[in-house]
Amino acid sequence: MKNTIKKMIKAIAGICALAAVFAMSDNTGGTALAMSVVAGVAGGKHVINEPLTVALTNVESPDLLVNEIDRRLVKIRPMATPIDQLSRWAGAKKSGSMVVDYYSVDTRPTSTKVTRSVEGCSDNVGASRFQKVQLPVENADLFEASETVLVRGVGGYKPDGKTKSNQDLVLYVLRKSEDGASISAVTVNGQTIGEFENCIPTIPEGTMLVRMGRAASELDVQTPQFEALPQKSQNYCQIFKMQIEQSTLQKIANKEVGWTFSDQEEAAIYDMRLGMEKNFLFGVKSRVEDPGKHETIMLTGGIWDQAGGEFHYKKSSLTQKAMISMMRQAFTGNAGNKRKVLIGGSGLIELLNQMEQTKVVMAGENIVKWGIDFSEMHSKFGKLYILLSEVFDECGMEYNGMIIDPEYLQKYSHIPFTTEQLNLKQAGVRNTDALVLTEASCMTLRYPKAHLRIIGE
Repeated sequence: MKNTIKKMIKAIAGICALAAVFAMSDNTGGTALAMSVVAGVAGGKHVINEPLTVALTNVESPDLLVNEIDRRLVKIRPMATPIDQLSRWAGAKKSGSMVVDYYSVDTRPTSTKVTRSVEGCSDNVGASRFQKVQLPVENADLFEASETVLVRGVGGYKPDGKTKSNQDLVLYVLRKSEDGASISAVTVNGQTIGEFENCIPTIPEGTMLVRMGRAASELDVQTPQFEALPQKSQNYCQIFKMQIEQSTLQKIANKEVGWTFSDQEEAAIYDMRLGMEKNFLFGVKSRVEDPGKHETIMLTGGIWDQAGGEFHYKKSSLTQKAMISMMRQAFTGNAGNKRKVLIGGSGLIELLNQMEQTKVVMAGENIVKWGIDFSEMHSKFGKLYILLSEVFDECGMEYNGMIIDPEYLQKYSHIPFTTEQLNLKQAGVRNTDALVLTEASCMTLRYPKAHLRIIGE
């Protein structure tokens, strides 16, 4: 019985194998897999005579296999907002009005030029020990009686009055003319001519006179007065706004990544700050009439136009010599700080990186200040914290930049940065969650001479 069953199974297997061979035979005498996809009664698909593979599944049911989803959101921030960041780090002053009046004071000039060549003193002017001279100058109002003056480039004499000294000639101011065109002075290290001491040598036209300190006598109680008056400037606060809305269905819907209303808010804040950065840099102080709203809109003025200094360089070659000249202009003659911030477009930053570093102009390590990662460059004049600002690139100023003294960068806020929930559902407007971001502010440079525009030509 068992032998009979085994024989029957072998016979059936042989018949099945033979049938398979005939089924795979094609018209050319070869064999091929007779695979077919049959539609089911409910629209489904059934694969016949074929293993189920990934390729076949993607063809017949493309949405069945799930791709791997990285649920970490990459939040791209292509541009920084250094001006806005610096001002927020330092804090803003509260403004009681949309119009901000502010005062800045600079320093009294320390030098002027001789307008006409003055010949050396003759032996019949003044007393025997000190010879007087009337010096015509561009601005005599810089000087007061009892002040000392350095005559730059005109050599003085040693006490014997005959031997040339390594020191420049020094004058003592007796008085200035009422018309402000000249000063009367004597010298303390002049030339001896005959019996007359301290004769003043020839002072050429264009010679620079540098104002120094005052010198009082033993019995002096008073001295000429000095007062400084600040200069008034004005800027407008601009109302910056941003609104985020999300419908209720959008909020409760399942999402492939964790994209929430808070993420929307973060993206909106960044976009808002980026727009504010451009206004704070290159905005124009003005009022605009909206004909539709019949309202006046105030636009803030940028600090680019407020800077008191300007440096030009050639795009073709920003040399070390030009860099030293730029740092000299940025750090001298303005009584500012010896640490300043340079922000610039990609063209300027590229030229700075290509410049060879030496012991005179050195590139230091990166430094984090005010929450910003800066590159450091320092010279004998001072230190620069350098940062790329793509705002310059966007505004077509990739080869321009600006040196800012953070101590004299001041922000005023009429409305500090606030968020306000709008109940649009209850108002019958829309079935959404709405949030409005608002800030009314402006940026000012309290001491314009401490800041420098850099312009590539």
